[in-house]
Amino acid sequence: MFFLLVLAIIAISPLISSSSEPGKEHIQGLEMYKTWHIHAVNGMSHNKVLFLHCKSGNNDLGIHNLTVGTEFNWKFKPQVFGKTLFWCYMASNNVHASFNVFWRDDVLFYKCNYKNCFWIAKDDGVYLKNIPENYDELRHKWEPGRLLDANSTM
Repeated sequence: MFFLLVLAIIAISPLISSSSEPGKEHIQGLEMYKTWHIHAVNGMSHNKVLFLHCKSGNNDLGIHNLTVGTEFNWKFKPQVFGKTLFWCYMASNNVHASFNVFWRDDVLFYKCNYKNCFWIAKDDGVYLKNIPENYDELRHKWEPGRLLDANSTM
């Protein structure tokens, strides 16, 4: 019995290694597998409405029109075996952006403080809040045009 316990500890030790440095090739503890929260925030000016459509391979989270200062958020537990991926399409006026909002990545996990990813649409593009370092990082500049509207699907 003791041998099986030692064998189990050796088998999971790569999963529970930790690092305080972002970008290392391992996940801090079992943080990856707890409940995560994704927030899509309209941080734009002049009463601009943000069109939002987010999905994963298994879930379509629907179409949302966010007024300035509001957000759409959801929570989930990543798949233990497999790859959990969420992506969003955002548009306002005559600009848009389409990008991943959650994927397995140590740097992303660090910036999201291992539980909350905040994607903020601003006038010049979409930002990811770097929670530990307390700043918003421009990740996606708006592209001209608009690919989807309330009657379209991704």
